[in-house]
Amino acid sequence: MFLGASSWVFDWAPPYDKAIDAIAKLGFQGVELTIWNNEFLHGYYTPQTTSELKKRIEGNGLVLTNVFCLPSGGASADEAVRRNAVEEFKYCVDAARRLGSPRVTTCTSYPFEIEFPFEQLRPTSQVWTAEIPAGLDFEKNFADYIDTLNRFGEVLAENDMQLALEPHPHRIMKNADSMLRILDRIETDRIGLNLDPSHLFPMGEMAQMVVYRVNRKIFHCHFSDNDGQSNAHWRPGKGKIDWNATVRALHEVGYDGAISLELEDVPGAAGFPGFHRDPKGNYTLLEREYRLAKEYMERVFGEEGLPLGR
Repeated sequence: MFLGASSWVFDWAPPYDKAIDAIAKLGFQGVELTIWNNEFLHGYYTPQTTSELKKRIEGNGLVLTNVFCLPSGGASADEAVRRNAVEEFKYCVDAARRLGSPRVTTCTSYPFEIEFPFEQLRPTSQVWTAEIPAGLDFEKNFADYIDTLNRFGEVLAENDMQLALEPHPHRIMKNADSMLRILDRIETDRIGLNLDPSHLFPMGEMAQMVVYRVNRKIFHCHFSDNDGQSNAHWRPGKGKIDWNATVRALHEVGYDGAISLELEDVPGAAGFPGFHRDPKGNYTLLEREYRLAKEYMERVFGEEGLPLGR
């Protein structure tokens, strides 16, 4: 296993050149890139820019661990919208392939693309709920989404790539059981889990248990800490997650890939401006947080007697 970092936490919106340089300077071995929307996909990830990004990553001695993307509409009740999600996914995979990534990462859709409240408001909300229209056929909706994933699988096979699904509160895949249910139904072996304890913990999961249950179908990891009240992403060591047990479990199931530190709620982190966050990170604060997080994880691996590095 080796440590990487998510570029978007340094700068939410492109360009990501400065973020890549900072991640390399901090001593990480991997970097993750992000495609938030179609504007970034078609306006930033052009053939010329992807070629330059690839050279910059390699020139910094890094490997591109994955590319996160969010094709929209995969669980819509409208078949045409679901087909469009597959087309969006094709463009994302093509960009990731040109960048030299072995995989893409995404969150699953919400059922019927229903809008849910911002999870981090949960601790201070008197009522935590969402508007669910009457008469919805949730079993058919799940089958429709499985069809979308199977179509994603065809795209992955054509490009010899993997897809790591990231658990997220209230989405179709939010815990080990929902991941295993998907794995039981899909027809491709190119889809697995992006282990993200800060999304799993508020859903009642311990990361190490998820590792043992999903096992060899873990394709990538996002690490950050959390206290279970919301899906906040803090520096490891600042929450309640048992990191020794988590890395020990990963070793026992044979995982030897990337662990991307995604510290989106630490001081200095960039964020989605729609959530009243600054899209530009404060590098002075953020680099300190990432340096401390890296040292903490190195200490955890040392305590477990496990190698860390490519």
